[in-house]
Amino acid sequence: MKTKLALLLGSLCAFPATADIYVAPFGGYSFGASEFDISIAASEESGKGKIGESENYGLMVGLSTKDPGNVYLLYSHQATDLRGGDNFSPNVLTSMDVDYFHVGGTLYFPNQSIQPYVTTSIGVTNMRPGGNYSNETRFSMAIGGGVEYQATDAFSLFAEVKGYATFINADNALFCGVEGCLWNIQADIMWQGQANIGAKLTF
Repeated sequence: MKTKLALLLGSLCAFPATADIYVAPFGGYSFGASEFDISIAASEESGKGKIGESENYGLMVGLSTKDPGNVYLLYSHQATDLRGGDNFSPNVLTSMDVDYFHVGGTLYFPNQSIQPYVTTSIGVTNMRPGGNYSNETRFSMAIGGGVEYQATDAFSLFAEVKGYATFINADNALFCGVEGCLWNIQADIMWQGQANIGAKLTF
């Protein structure tokens, strides 16, 4: 018990005493999802499929570092749909929620109140289709860049573009339920872009 307590105290002491905590809500648009081969299990229809473009929103909670930069936890949500190509009828196969849960870091290049930055993160992507079908969770990574405007010490605005890579590694049925599996998907990586704007409040 004493050993565990000592390790916990040591971990807390490892963080800088002057580190700032920040909260950063954001919103934007998810676009440019890559296509993958898809076939409907209940029929002989096959073709290309992709996640539809739509708005997204999310939240980052982070801690400043001395680089200058920060480390953060990120949640991003997109309410969209899975769309088939011209071979499918209807074109929209099902509604789909796409959530990213990531931990990441940012490196800034300060220039007075204007601070360009690069950022990267890793985590998981959770995809939830409409109906009584299973959710799918896959490992994912992201990389991006942006600009932050430091209005005051406690408040700033930022704009950024990110690319997400979700490692599907699938050549089998996905999104299964009591009625069987909806689709057979053949893909290795699903790419998706995001363009976001947000506000950052530092404590």
